[in-house]
Order: sequence, then structure tokens, then C-alpha cells
Amino acid sequence: MVNRPGGRLPIVDGYLGSYATLGLLLLVSVLFFVVAFTANRVLRPGRPAEPPGKRASYECGLDPVGGDWAQMQIRYYVYAYLYVLFAVEAVFLFPWAVVFDRPGFGLVTVVEMAIFVAVLALGILYAWRRNILRWT
Repeated sequence: MVNRPGGRLPIVDGYLGSYATLGLLLLVSVLFFVVAFTANRVLRPGRPAEPPGKRASYECGLDPVGGDWAQMQIRYYVYAYLYVLFAVEAVFLFPWAVVFDRPGFGLVTVVEMAIFVAVLALGILYAWRRNILRWT
């Protein structure tokens, strides 16, 4: 330990100095956690009386009717998947468009982007042929 100028708080140096700082921080955070939760338990009001039906499935006044099984159409997930797929692929077009006019990005860059756009077009064509993109 090295004393600070003025002799107030010692500075911890050496190999274990940073571990001591980390340990002190963890100890303070655990103490803060324990004190906060203890204060919450001590200062909270008593458990209020619950009205009848408080823990029912619906609190809107209607009784639940029917079973709990609900089927979802898979096509909505397909729309979301296609949107994410094409949105992420479209994000890759913007950096290419920004860098395209710089020197050194010639025919190779154009061919790479043509292949990328062709894969994207194949995905759209596949979705179109499978009638995934229809809203009927």
C-alpha cells in the first residue's frame, strides 16, 4: 500500500491491487442490494385484501370461453422471416454503394455485387413461385 499525498486514503498498488478494488466494489454492491431489499420488506404496507376473481385469467368482466388452444397462421411468420432476410441483405447494399466509386473497386466489386443481387433475386423468385408473397 502506498499512502496518498495528504495521508488520507491509501492507494492499493501491485498485482492484487485491481482485484482488491474489484472485491471492494462487489462487496459494496452486495451490501447495497441486501440493504435495499431489507428496507423494502420492512417499509412496505401489509398485504391488501384481494377482491374476488383477482387472479382469474381475464379481468375485463368476461368469463373465458373455449379452450386455450389457438392456432396461428404460419404465413405471418414467413412474411416476417422474408422481411428480415431481405432487409438485412439490403443493408449490405448501402456500404457497397458508398465505396463503389473509390479507386481500386473495379470489375471485381461489380461482379461480387452482381452475385449477391442474383442470390437475393433467387430468393424473391422462389418466394414468388411458391405464392408466399400473395396476401389472399
